[in-house]
Amino acid sequence: MRIGRTAVVTDTGRRRLGNEDAYVFRPPFFAIADGMGGARAGEIAAGLAAAALEERAEPQGAEGIVALIEEANRRIWERSLQDPATAGMGTTLTATLVDAEAGVIVIGHVGDSRAYLYRGGALEQLTTDHSLVVELIESGVLTPEEAERHPQRSAITRAVGTEPTVDVDAFSVDAEAGDLYLICSDGLTDMLTAGEVEAILEKAGDPSRAAEALVAAANARGGEDNITVVLFEMTDVEVPSEVDGVVDAEAPLAEPEATDEQDAPASLSRHGAGPGGRVAAILFLLAVCGLAVLLLYWGIRR
Repeated sequence: MRIGRTAVVTDTGRRRLGNEDAYVFRPPFFAIADGMGGARAGEIAAGLAAAALEERAEPQGAEGIVALIEEANRRIWERSLQDPATAGMGTTLTATLVDAEAGVIVIGHVGDSRAYLYRGGALEQLTTDHSLVVELIESGVLTPEEAERHPQRSAITRAVGTEPTVDVDAFSVDAEAGDLYLICSDGLTDMLTAGEVEAILEKAGDPSRAAEALVAAANARGGEDNITVVLFEMTDVEVPSEVDGVVDAEAPLAEPEATDEQDAPASLSRHGAGPGGRVAAILFLLAVCGLAVLLLYWGIRR
């Protein structure tokens, strides 16, 4: 059992000015952090969490993932005490470690960034959101359908860095050849239903196309938040690993250093506008240059 094709895409979305998501993409270790807090505090919290995880990108089992998330919590909490401008900041954090030898995926989780398993054409949510609406569902106050429309559906009840200590959910799932694992920030799941995500994964055929299609669909629905998607598949055959990284230029922690020029993933900065915005900018510059040439010619003729 080994990791097959992989993909990562991050996008600012259509409503936010900056991207407060951060991620770790160092197979066999993957993680997503979705920052929260005023000003740039959410971005700082997510970045601190990603840095803590990247320093030891191959933790040992569930205990190792818990220890890393606790270290991330300590760093964010201490920073918030030292810098009043970041007081109250925090981040979600969902991390997955592939233990290919044992044939398991180890998951550590705090908040509402999710991990899913797509197996045999069916999508299963592996993590449970630490959110207000989940508590209301469990207490019988809301139905799942009502929760999807609830105005407080993004309110989380547990985060990394908001308290001196953090309670981490950690568990393992048995992996099978053909599995596709998805971890994502809520910028995806607030825009798309589980059924829509499942349909996109089924149609896409491979992680790279699936990641792009998921982000495009979330933006088409409104793109109200930052969107980050990590996908990796499990296989029992030799398959070259593919990386499709769409990386925010202001988040260097999102992309590991390549050890070989031929292995380096393509890196683009995208802020929701897509390629159409770049084409429009080029056409505008050409028009300005053309106008300048005409004015110069007219001046010479006079």
